[in-house]
Amino acid sequence: MSTSFEPGAPTPDDVVPLCVPSIGGNAWEYVKDCLDTGWVSSVGDYVTRFEKMTAERLGAKHAVAVVNGTSALHVALVCSGVQAGDEVLVSSLTFIATANAVRYAGATAIPIDAEADYWQIDPTKIEEFLSLECTRVGDRWINRRSGRRVSAIVPAHILGHPVDLDPILETAHRYGLKVVEDAAEGLGASYKGRAVGRIAPVGCLSFNGNKLITTGGGGMVVTDDDALAARARYLTTQAKDDPIEYVHGELGYNYRLTNLQAALGCAQMEQLDDHITAKRRIAAAYRRSLSDVPGVTLMPEAPWADSVYWLYTIGVDEDRFGMSSRELLKRLAAERVQSRPLWQPMHRSPVHSEGSFQQCPVADRLNRDALSLPSSVELTSREQERVIQAVRAAACGGRRQAA
Repeated sequence: MSTSFEPGAPTPDDVVPLCVPSIGGNAWEYVKDCLDTGWVSSVGDYVTRFEKMTAERLGAKHAVAVVNGTSALHVALVCSGVQAGDEVLVSSLTFIATANAVRYAGATAIPIDAEADYWQIDPTKIEEFLSLECTRVGDRWINRRSGRRVSAIVPAHILGHPVDLDPILETAHRYGLKVVEDAAEGLGASYKGRAVGRIAPVGCLSFNGNKLITTGGGGMVVTDDDALAARARYLTTQAKDDPIEYVHGELGYNYRLTNLQAALGCAQMEQLDDHITAKRRIAAAYRRSLSDVPGVTLMPEAPWADSVYWLYTIGVDEDRFGMSSRELLKRLAAERVQSRPLWQPMHRSPVHSEGSFQQCPVADRLNRDALSLPSSVELTSREQERVIQAVRAAACGGRRQAA
């Protein structure tokens, strides 16, 4: 049998999937309303309603609905003043969309290593890069190696856990850099009591099929800045200066979320608290049941954070556990349990090699050792027990093989 399953795709009934959407509540009613009235495209009341619900949930003034999280990042970077030829500091350990959005803006992504405690972008490494690798020219900070301006930082809250943002924001202020929060995996999480996605001047959300709530595909730009919100809305609706005569003053994008997707988003947002409760319950069960397994590192949570545990992820020490994370992935697949490693770090990505001249040993180690376990909102106790027992059996079998 295959040892992998497409994330978000339907899985056979006897497979415990990694993370699939939970569709309930008023979803059928709201979507049917769109179909019955014909308001299915990018104009309709549900888009505005979904934006308002998101802004209120995060405590922000504005939310602009777009087609996916990547487009949200792209527009946020453009609206923050990132220009072609710039450099932008990004988390090395993140999904490639973070770095791709930088490239869409014409800039180069510079990967920064993760910190070992909570697996997020390391604020001290950002400071080291700027102080050691850059020089000030007028009001700009220039990378000595490339000669390009460093204009922004994009910290990504990975796996549902917040980045330690305060030192990053302080560093950005001192160096005159913009900060765009990539909260694609962090909706509902909080940092020192503040909702992630609205702590920096602009934040971005994703509503992909495997996220905490979903619109099938979709994203959101979140900000308190009136001018930035207006410009994001302008650019994402093809930059129309005269909608009657179809005059466009600059290059815009066809990024507006559809009313049909927004209807699903409204129903999902109504269930967000229940989804968070389920994720934290799943995390607690893994923590209780795997804490005594040799070679397993449990997913951390900082004292200043409230994680939503989007994907519960463990570290697998090959020597102590008895097999590598990739061997465990294959063992779980044989037991009809879906899992997956973390992403190839951005400093290893051939697509982003231009900016990948720094070493990122923590990201390398996490990529090698980490494995995400089934974390669907509707994961049953019985299914989770299957996962737990499969991991425990693999550890025992691995030690017997090593002996």
